[in-house]
Parts: sequence; structure tokens; C-alpha cells
Amino acid sequence: MKKMKRNRAVTKARKMKNSHKAVPRRTSAGKARAEGMRLFKLAGRPKREDFLAVFGENGDRLTWEQRAKTAGLPSAERTAAQFQTLLAKAAK
Repeated sequence: MKKMKRNRAVTKARKMKNSHKAVPRRTSAGKARAEGMRLFKLAGRPKREDFLAVFGENGDRLTWEQRAKTAGLPSAERTAAQFQTLLAKAAK
């Protein structure tokens, strides 16, 4: 009985050792999505209503570059960094 358990453990160990990890491919869409998520986090994870209040009726559908143009700021990163300030101004 013990011999079978040991053989099973060795077999599992061999399988684990020989298995290859899949390397995720980087596509342009994936890079763009990652950048958008980074800016979203930088902006403080705003809700849909927050985007609508700051950027208008299509604010939630805009890219960060389009939001920067709408807000009159030079870059998407600056827009994300100043989002909470823009939201406070929109609330007043």
C-alpha cells in the first residue's frame, strides 16, 4: 500500500516538474487596456456617474486621451491625476 502512494507522489512530482507555464502574449489591445486600468486607478476608481458629471453625457465612453481634450488638459495622465479635483468642481 505504501509503495503505491509513493509512486503516485513521484508521478505527480514528475508531472509538475515537466509542465511548462504559459507565457502571456502582449498585444496592442492588452497594452492599451492595461494603461487604461492604470489611469483608472490613478483617478481613484471613479464610478460611472462621476465620469458623467465631469465629462458630460458620453464621459464614461471616452478614452483618457479624449477626456484630456474635453477637460482642456495636456495629457491623459494629468487628467487622471487631477480627476478628483475636476469632480469637486463639477459638484459645485
